[in-house]
Amino acid sequence: MKLLFASFFMMLLNLLITPVFAATPTNLQNISSHNETAIFAGGCFWCMEPPFDKLDGVISTTSGYTSGHKKNPTYREVSAGTTGHTEAIEIIFNPAKVSYAELLEVFWKNIDPVAVNRQFCDAGTQYRSGIYPLNSAQEKAAKQSFNQLQKTKPFTEAIATEIVAASTFYPAEDYHQDYYQKNPLRYKFYRYSCGRDQRLSELWGN
Repeated sequence: MKLLFASFFMMLLNLLITPVFAATPTNLQNISSHNETAIFAGGCFWCMEPPFDKLDGVISTTSGYTSGHKKNPTYREVSAGTTGHTEAIEIIFNPAKVSYAELLEVFWKNIDPVAVNRQFCDAGTQYRSGIYPLNSAQEKAAKQSFNQLQKTKPFTEAIATEIVAASTFYPAEDYHQDYYQKNPLRYKFYRYSCGRDQRLSELWGN
């Protein structure tokens, strides 16, 4: 009888303890912790991956297309300028390590904000620069960043970068992903020939 009572008592004790354990701060923190997504366009997506890949807290960058009307566009279609899309990157990041505002700072310093429907040597609406917020918090941060740049910009021209609510992001073909790592010589030649770094120095200094 004592043995049966002891077993029943231990079972009841476990039932009472388990919910309390599940509600500890550590477990709640694990449940609430999550990654976020940012979508930016700054011309050739090959060139937009490296500056973000270097950041602590950035988990991945994906080259692709966004803000157009064609479903599942191909590179050939987008580069022809007929889909309404712009070359962009999708960034998955840990907001506990790097904030959306910090990503915006890196974004501005790696584009030509005054270029209209082009970036560096690439011309057309498919190379327009843009910020594509996924929620109201990102939209607010994007507009604040834009307004701050308006006040402090080291150039006189108007900022042409669009801020448009995010739509579907379509990953580009596999051969475009991490191109700067897979084809470093071709990437460096393209980047130099396109005058990207030269123009960035003109805009932002060294």
